[in-house]
Amino acid sequence: MAGRRGALIVLEGVDRAGKTTQCCKLVEALCDAGQRAQMLRFPERSTEIGKLLSSYLEKKSEIEAHANFSLDWCKQPDVGLPKPDLVLFLQLQLADAAKREGFGCELYENQAFQKQVLQRFYQLMEDPTLNWKIVDASKSFEEVHEEIRTVSEATICTAAQRPLEELWK
Repeated sequence: MAGRRGALIVLEGVDRAGKTTQCCKLVEALCDAGQRAQMLRFPERSTEIGKLLSSYLEKKSEIEAHANFSLDWCKQPDVGLPKPDLVLFLQLQLADAAKREGFGCELYENQAFQKQVLQRFYQLMEDPTLNWKIVDASKSFEEVHEEIRTVSEATICTAAQRPLEELWK
């Protein structure tokens, strides 16, 4: 008999929306509640490829930049990956993101590019096969965490009963 599967919960948003911070807090809360939870990042900056990407993003290497990207270009690398049970979009106004510590330190942390990123996210949210939930990331840290934790716990309960699907197949 196969064991229960876990839930794949993805946090998305523009740069500096709080994805890493909130993901760490969610994993901690789930583990404290006795759940098994693990955070995965992309890029995972400790791998060789991740170090190369990090160097590029931190403007430390001279790789040619390609800033124009279509929706299909965004989706292509993820085709066939496990389909998320929940995608939480941390919505934050670009002006507010730009005020957060560290904004502008990486190559694509600028208003023009982040506007394009936001447009692609809105296009992706139109896909009815994905379970998107919008979270207002301008609220307090604790309010955002509580909303993420609540919806994530509900998703974890229902995911165990459903088969794992592939993304965009």
